[in-house]
Amino acid sequence: MKNKKLRAFLYLTILVLIVFILLNMFSTYLSIKNSVQKSVANQNLVTARSIADSMDIEAYQRFLNNQVNSQEYKDIKAYLEDAREKIGALYVYTIMVDNPRVSKAMITGFSKDHKGDFPIGGVCTVPSEQVEQAYEGKSFITGILEDPEYGEYLTVGVPMKNQDGTIIGFLGIDVSAEDINAINGKVLKSSIAILVYNGGFVIMLLFTFFVIQKWYQKELTREVGDTEDTYQSEFQSLIASVRSLRHDFSNHIQVIHGLLKLGENAKALDYLTGLSKEVHSIESMKLDVIHPGLSVLLETKRLSAQNYNIDIEIDVSPKSFNRVKTIDLIKLLSNVIDNAIEATIELPEQERRMNIACNADDEKYTFMVTNTGPMISTLDQENIFTSGFSTKKAQKGKVRGQGLFIVKDLVNRYDGEIHVQSTEKETTVTMMIPVNGRMCCEL
Repeated sequence: MKNKKLRAFLYLTILVLIVFILLNMFSTYLSIKNSVQKSVANQNLVTARSIADSMDIEAYQRFLNNQVNSQEYKDIKAYLEDAREKIGALYVYTIMVDNPRVSKAMITGFSKDHKGDFPIGGVCTVPSEQVEQAYEGKSFITGILEDPEYGEYLTVGVPMKNQDGTIIGFLGIDVSAEDINAINGKVLKSSIAILVYNGGFVIMLLFTFFVIQKWYQKELTREVGDTEDTYQSEFQSLIASVRSLRHDFSNHIQVIHGLLKLGENAKALDYLTGLSKEVHSIESMKLDVIHPGLSVLLETKRLSAQNYNIDIEIDVSPKSFNRVKTIDLIKLLSNVIDNAIEATIELPEQERRMNIACNADDEKYTFMVTNTGPMISTLDQENIFTSGFSTKKAQKGKVRGQGLFIVKDLVNRYDGEIHVQSTEKETTVTMMIPVNGRMCCEL
């Protein structure tokens, strides 16, 4: 079922990738096409202005006064045909705009092999939108026009003015759509590299997304695994403590039962009185810890220490220690405290003592674990944080030398410091983590 979902997700991703690339290429094509069309139109506007400025306006004015096939008509027509041939346009002609809807072609410059002539004053195919612009005295540019007789073309027009500055007509140029498409094709060929780059960029973006997602899932899995391992370890420790309490409880019941059976009621009462005092002393040692995870950890470790008859003292500042992740805080203290308990139980019961202090101020958190036990040599202190190194005897099925290595790694990640001091009487491990350290700031 899981494989089917992954396969479906993969196919969907590939489909989305293809769609993105095609949309990107299509939008790039449209952008290039529009840019080419606009560029060609603007270039022909400049050309039309140049042709209009060089034309014999007085002769054209005389033609307008007498709109027949006169000498002025022939001279201007020849001029327009020459200009058309030089610029490679489809047609070059003059336009009359005397209303905002329809324009008229007055003199048209055709190619030499063109048969027939356009009638004087024949209706032009310039759309009404551009005619209205011309009627207002503005230059105009049309889109690609489809004419069943003259083919597909684009038209531009500029005003023609006499010596008084009065507009007497427009100079129009028709540019063949084939010429525009040819230019568009050349630009597209030169832009293939850009299209390929854009497609590659989309692929790289999606690939990066998948890599980051994979990395995040891996880190999340690792964090969950570490959290589960840590809490499983503490849970097993709690179970062991409960079993120890059950064993002690069973022993106490047997002793009381035996005393009562022997008729030693006074001794049984004294025994119960002693047990009651011990229970009350345990209940009075409730920790005032704000951090819930730290509270559970310290309660569990105190119970475990008491099961080994270790005299334990715990001092915690009324702070939340929230600048350190709960899972990291538990890893730091549980490993050090477990090592301290293991070292302490090597001593006789009357010599077993531990002290746990968790202090906080505005600059740093300080965690200190002190225990009686064997002295750690200077050489061992140098190697104690190395992975796989341990001062304890190897036990079958139990991995040694990882606890303090994990602690050292975590302290380094928080830009903190860790120190070990050991004498013949006691050993102290001190961990200091700055409140504004690198990992703390990322929380």
